[in-house]
Amino acid sequence: MLYFARWKIVLIALVVIAGVLTTLPNFFSTKTLEAWPDILPQNKMVLGLDLQGGAYLLYEVDKQDYVQKRLKTLVGDVRAQLREQPRIGYTGLGVQGDSAQVRIRDMDRLEEARERLSELQTPLVNSVFGGQQVNEFELTVSDDGLVRFTYTEEGLAQRMQSIVEQSIEVIRRRVDELGTTEPNIQRQGADRILVEAPGESDPERLKDLVGQTAQLTFHMVDTSMSGEQAMQSRPPVGTVVAMSVDDPPIPYLLEETPLLSGEDLVDAQVSFDQRTNEPVVNFRFNTSGARKFSVVTQQSVGRPFAIVLDDEVISAPVIREPITGGSGQISGNFTVDGANDLAVLLRAGALPAKLTVIEERSIGPGLGADSIEAGQLASIIAAAAVVIFMILAYGKFGLIADLALAVNICLIFGALTLLQATLTLPGIAGIVLTIGMAVDANVLIFERIREEARAGRSAISAIDAGYSRALGTILDANVTTLIAALILFQLGSGPVRGFAVTLAVGIFTTVFSAFTFSRLLVALWVRRRRPSKLPI
Repeated sequence: MLYFARWKIVLIALVVIAGVLTTLPNFFSTKTLEAWPDILPQNKMVLGLDLQGGAYLLYEVDKQDYVQKRLKTLVGDVRAQLREQPRIGYTGLGVQGDSAQVRIRDMDRLEEARERLSELQTPLVNSVFGGQQVNEFELTVSDDGLVRFTYTEEGLAQRMQSIVEQSIEVIRRRVDELGTTEPNIQRQGADRILVEAPGESDPERLKDLVGQTAQLTFHMVDTSMSGEQAMQSRPPVGTVVAMSVDDPPIPYLLEETPLLSGEDLVDAQVSFDQRTNEPVVNFRFNTSGARKFSVVTQQSVGRPFAIVLDDEVISAPVIREPITGGSGQISGNFTVDGANDLAVLLRAGALPAKLTVIEERSIGPGLGADSIEAGQLASIIAAAAVVIFMILAYGKFGLIADLALAVNICLIFGALTLLQATLTLPGIAGIVLTIGMAVDANVLIFERIREEARAGRSAISAIDAGYSRALGTILDANVTTLIAALILFQLGSGPVRGFAVTLAVGIFTTVFSAFTFSRLLVALWVRRRRPSKLPI
């Protein structure tokens, strides 16, 4: 156990040097690192929300808002199905509470209506209930001709799961566009989403950007009557009144069915209008959207065309000529930040449902600095106590253990920096715990060496036997701890995961430093001194 081939010594030395080099950038400013040669590592460790401050937002999917919008869409589908040839007469089509209903006039065709509308129950593959197929809606048909669609419990649960997953991806794209370092975006419970943005200097902007639904649609303006007239009387069937973002807002009468949506966009970028020098957003459609846009503009020259974002009219320009290039421009008295945020929202896509903030916290950098200072103090005190104890208890071997401990800490920080893992306050607690665990392995080895020496072995033989026989115990202890860390990482979230990451990394570095590196140091000492008596 005390013999090391030259290539093993070189390999161990390279690992230690790599750990030191990857740790060093954390002790220098960004400006200093820019002057370093490109061959040297320059990445710093990523600090979590509790260490550098930032924004903490907890969102909840507005289930009722989604259900109402989904039922309105269903009403349109029901209308389309009943109007197919041969048409089936109906009345009273609309949303009533948490259901959509319609009454069939011709009772003789009630069964035919049931067959047509049964397709709208929307079968879903339910991952929550073992992958079995469930219907999104339950269809009930009364003898008096009343047909009602209501959400099934399983169907709504499946929809909520899909909405949360889709919302997380949309939020991640939006936050990434802001350049926020290592955001933490994850699901909490059945319908909640946690967003943590460490180092975010403008939490309010982040909240506005994340929470906005950003549902972009394009509608033709109905010119049969003005928006004011439509508000005072009943608007024509198939139209809806939407207010503009102007101050005061202007009502527009729009065709209810959008001609195009944000899903048809492939890009959106900020630029400046050459005439007014005001910020505008240039957008570009995909091939399908460009074709639709071309057909619409060719058929609607001279008519106003409304661009609607989250049910508010941003602008309603008049189509002067056919637009066949598949691109357009959104103007609306934007600021530069406002135009940039809109472009980010359009590129990232719309949220599938409205999100409501139920908890928000803004953590200042001062609090993070206090946490770092407290963590540093705890680590220094723990390390100093361990160093002093090991020297007093084991003499020269204790000093070797302390050197291995220093290497262990460098390797932990180097690994976290290399992996760009986020260091949180619980993560610092994991490092402090690792310091104790690291010397625990050396204590096992040194006590085993003492036992072998008391049994009558020579110094070199006792050292060799101590390392050989302690290895199994060290591996068993660290494997069980690693299992616990993996479970914490899998089932935990946020700070718990941060603790699990540092603990797991610390386990690997502990085995290397406490067993391999310290054994190399002891082997070099034995080769040089050839001791006849143990210095323990």
